Amino acid sequence: MRKQYKNYLGRNFNKTRSRDVISKRQRSSLMSRIRSKNTGFEFNFVKTLKHHVKSRFLNHVISIKGNPDIVFMNQRICVFLDSDFWHGWQYPRWRHLLKNNFWRNKIIANRKRDKRTTEYLKKHGWTVLRLWEHKIKDDPIHQINRIKYFLMK
Repeated sequence: MRKQYKNYLGRNFNKTRSRDVISKRQRSSLMSRIRSKNTGFEFNFVKTLKHHVKSRFLNHVISIKGNPDIVFMNQRICVFLDSDFWHGWQYPRWRHLLKNNFWRNKIIANRKRDKRTTEYLKKHGWTVLRLWEHKIKDDPIHQINRIKYFLMK
């Protein structure tokens, strides 16, 4: 019997990949509906942030490298709301569960791009905050307090 390792989120990273229970067409349809902005957790977080922060901010500023999810222009603060899957939270622990190299390469490229973007913005005088999806869902007020801390600097 294989020992199951549970992390603090209750996820089992030691499991093996099982056969997909839905057809390729259904899986494709599901994956095509995943959006890169205005996701559920992002929408709820921004709504909560508006109630707790007096400073004005913009969403999805395309003129700034990386298209940050939240930007405080006057304070030069960029906030990225990174989803656990697409941005590879603890990726080395679960990469073996991915179906093929397409998804592995995609997540690796996303992680590299995130790192380059963060370095570029910091080099050009921006404060960069990256907030993980699971942390936002667990305690959005704590994440808002992190933002407020940088706004007060």
